Amino acid sequence: MTTTVRMVLEALLRVWDDDPTATLYGLEITNRTGLLPGTTYPILQRLLDYGWLTDEWEDLDPHEAARPRRRYYRLTEEGERQARKALQEASARSGATTRLNLAPRPGTA
Repeated sequence: MTTTVRMVLEALLRVWDDDPTATLYGLEITNRTGLLPGTTYPILQRLLDYGWLTDEWEDLDPHEAARPRRRYYRLTEEGERQARKALQEASARSGATTRLNLAPRPGTA
């Protein structure tokens, strides 16, 4: 799992933990993660393709609001379970890597 995917999943899970029915629109996710939209939106699309997210478009007249409609995202129940599992596995792998990297190299003390 890449760091960027991890950041998006963590942002979505923080919202889920507060309210599983809450939604975020794409730019809210970019603001929470600090990622650029060109990085965030492809990740969101992959998560949609996996069935980890649902999405819906805002019911809004863009001309009256003077802004584009927003696309809102929310973790599915399966997405929440899979996201937690994936983050836990990634954390375990990175912890093992860190431990390995901290071990003294042969011939050094």
